[in-house]
Amino acid sequence: MSTRAIVFAMTLFAVPAAALAQDDVGRPLRAWTGGGVLIAAPVGEFETYVDNGWGVGGHFLFRIDESGVLGIRADGGFLNYGRETRRVCLSPTVGCRIEVDLTTSNDIFYFNFGPQLSVARGPVQPYLNASLGFAYFATVSSVEGSNNADEPFARTTNFDDITWAWQVGSGVRVPLSSGRTPIALDLGVRYNTNGEAEYLREGGIVDRPDGQIDLNPIRSEANLVTVQIGVTVGLRW
Repeated sequence: MSTRAIVFAMTLFAVPAAALAQDDVGRPLRAWTGGGVLIAAPVGEFETYVDNGWGVGGHFLFRIDESGVLGIRADGGFLNYGRETRRVCLSPTVGCRIEVDLTTSNDIFYFNFGPQLSVARGPVQPYLNASLGFAYFATVSSVEGSNNADEPFARTTNFDDITWAWQVGSGVRVPLSSGRTPIALDLGVRYNTNGEAEYLREGGIVDRPDGQIDLNPIRSEANLVTVQIGVTVGLRW
């Protein structure tokens, strides 16, 4: 094949590919999605009973207008506000010939959605949002052995409760890259109002000599402030 023919063939393939790439970049930015690490600080009554917690969360933001000022945002994730692990005998029958790790975790699972107002251009893009949803409080005990690769072989929900919840927050997007798939750092602070909930904290389960347990739940307001450090990715279609 001649050099002229090779150049002609490459041109036939390159032109449509370049046009397709331009079309992809030219498509409107319709949504943002991502996630991050959460640091939680209890406030009010909740602060009296529990310490700071941590968690992970994810979000999806749909841009209603082309400019990206108004959007609908959905958030979901979990927070851990207490965790205990101790070595115990497998059972009264087997005795302590086999020992296992008994872990009790106090968690909050949440989901909410609502409007968000954003500044969609510039090196720093602030936003404000408010949302309504629910918070699920659960204390779960699990058992795992030394060879279970951190996978429990038994799990029990000791206590749970669910409440309506609403949140208000603010944050900033800091663009890291642009083009077909823009990526931005997402930093935010949110006040979470979970209302009055019934929950267990560390030490809230007492083991009796006969093998039964006593639960000592607390009923109080369970509000907290969360700080998010994460990444968000723009979606075009």
